[in-house]
Amino acid sequence: MSSSSSSSLPALTSLLQQSHIDDHDQILKAANTALKHSKADLDAQRIKIVALLKLDRFDDAIHAFNGGGDKLKERARLEYAYTLYKTGKPSEAAELAQHGDDRGYKHVAAQASYRTEDFRRAAELYQQLVAQPEDDAEADLRINSGAVDAQLEWAGQGDLVLKKKPGRQDLEAYETAYNAACGSIARGELGQGEVLLKRARDLCNALEDLGEEEKRAELLPIGVQQVYVLARQGRREQAEEMAREVGLEGIADASTRHIAQVNRIAASGAAGNPFMAQRLLAKGIRASEPDHPFRFQTSILDQNKYAIDLKSLKFSGTAESTAEILVKRQSPNLDAYYNSLSVINAAAYAKARTGKEALKHILPLLERRPNDVGSILTIVQLYVLTGNSASAINLLESFFGRLEKLSSAAEADMRFAPGLVGAMVSLYHNAGRRAPARRILANAAQHWRRRKAAERPSGAVHLLKAAGSALLDSPEPEHQHLATEIFSALHKEDDSDRYAAAGLLAASPSSAAPSSLTASLQPIDRLLSTLDTDALESTGIAQPASTTAVNTRKRPASDEQQTKPTKPKRIRTSRLPKDYDPSKVPDPERWLPLRDRSTYRPKGGKKGKAARQALLSQGSAPTAGGESEGSRPGTPGGAGAEVVKGKVPLGKGGGKRKGKR
Repeated sequence: MSSSSSSSLPALTSLLQQSHIDDHDQILKAANTALKHSKADLDAQRIKIVALLKLDRFDDAIHAFNGGGDKLKERARLEYAYTLYKTGKPSEAAELAQHGDDRGYKHVAAQASYRTEDFRRAAELYQQLVAQPEDDAEADLRINSGAVDAQLEWAGQGDLVLKKKPGRQDLEAYETAYNAACGSIARGELGQGEVLLKRARDLCNALEDLGEEEKRAELLPIGVQQVYVLARQGRREQAEEMAREVGLEGIADASTRHIAQVNRIAASGAAGNPFMAQRLLAKGIRASEPDHPFRFQTSILDQNKYAIDLKSLKFSGTAESTAEILVKRQSPNLDAYYNSLSVINAAAYAKARTGKEALKHILPLLERRPNDVGSILTIVQLYVLTGNSASAINLLESFFGRLEKLSSAAEADMRFAPGLVGAMVSLYHNAGRRAPARRILANAAQHWRRRKAAERPSGAVHLLKAAGSALLDSPEPEHQHLATEIFSALHKEDDSDRYAAAGLLAASPSSAAPSSLTASLQPIDRLLSTLDTDALESTGIAQPASTTAVNTRKRPASDEQQTKPTKPKRIRTSRLPKDYDPSKVPDPERWLPLRDRSTYRPKGGKKGKAARQALLSQGSAPTAGGESEGSRPGTPGGAGAEVVKGKVPLGKGGGKRKGKR
């Protein structure tokens, strides 16, 4: 290459950098022309990659990076991270974006964390970007933040969501309204989710800068969610009509298309025919990479598949396929996906049986997987449904005992997992065992208080509140002191939490309670303003039912009830004897055996004579009352004395005589 051509390359790359050409194809052509003279020009290579990214040619961009080598990847690190994200490698993109401090790196890291389902990290990054928006589009940040909040709700980490109720700005664009609707649906607020979905649809239809094809592409996910909400509400006819309106042909996204197909099957009559539903689902059971559903969606889709298999009586195949997955996973673990597979595996072994019959088939599974949380909770549930709460308590207590013997931190976290502790406390409360319930809550609270707020699981805050409330009623001073420490720590972490403030106020002495606690709570006068104390006193206050003893405190009867004559108890005629005469007084000795009554007269003959001789023996002579010889004497000792019957002696002549030979 001549010196004149090499000297013109910097000028060409400078011209490309300063150009105001809006057509990215022209920029790409200019960059390719420059690279023909010098393939090693990093500036020209970077300009080419930016043009390819602008044109959404991500596969060509990653090919250009691989051809440019490590120097190009280091020079265009941000572009390389974004290219990795768009070509289905979000984990590598997130790791690479962590090494940069610019806002562009934070954007890429947030999007990559969202795709890898690290929603906690994505939420932190977007909070940093929203705090200092600078030149970023505020609407885009609001849309992305709303999407992350919705995913946090779906992933069971709703406690990290700072804004639960949509604001006015969220209702001004269809993207933010759709994200707010998804968050409401994830929380189970189906009514509000339906309203927000209709709002998002109306806003999208009202846009004038979108063509009909673009509107249809944006309305497809909204329609899919509407089908889901209508099906969950039991409005199957409307759900089926909406599913036909949405259609499947125009959905380009593979995962969205498969989810739409599943919702359509669930809303239609095919759901009642498991064989037909299985055939329809088999057409697109897996979406292609990198366009794959999130994990919570994959879990639900797998559960749908296994549920249809069970309804199709494929018990052996379902048991084998789920067991193969469970064996590869180390137990015990608290992963919801694998625990749901354990439940399905137990249902397959039970062959759709319930109650005690199902327990006979599921209990042997504990010998193979004694620490399988899903199987243990399934058996506990069956014990409770069959009225055998004692066995359910023993099963969970033995499982906690095995975890206690393991000294690792993971087993300790599992032992005091909020869900397992809640199940154990619920069983104790149903059995009326308050002391062990408080003890396990106290141990769990002590365990999680040693961790920072960011290191605790999502339900640890609710567990600490429940523990503090239960320990306040404990008669032990150490429990009351622990309750004070729990509510004090919770109030320090979040001074706007009214529950923590009320708990700290209840745990603190009245003289030592700070005035700031009462300021955050509603005044007592306002709480009691709608109560009628006179009406409560006149009608009586209901007493709570006791599980250990019968509540003896009853409301006294009124004067009118005391003076009102009581009706005689009516006796059913079926319980009366046939010869019953209401005018006659019943025999007081009717409950005694016939031989023990005073009116008893033995029959004549030899047996009767022997009986009379027995009655006259040992002081049984006729009394002064003039009773005859054959009458029965009075019972010695009076009423209530024990009657002793003696054997009748037989004489020698009682036997049959032999004839003379």
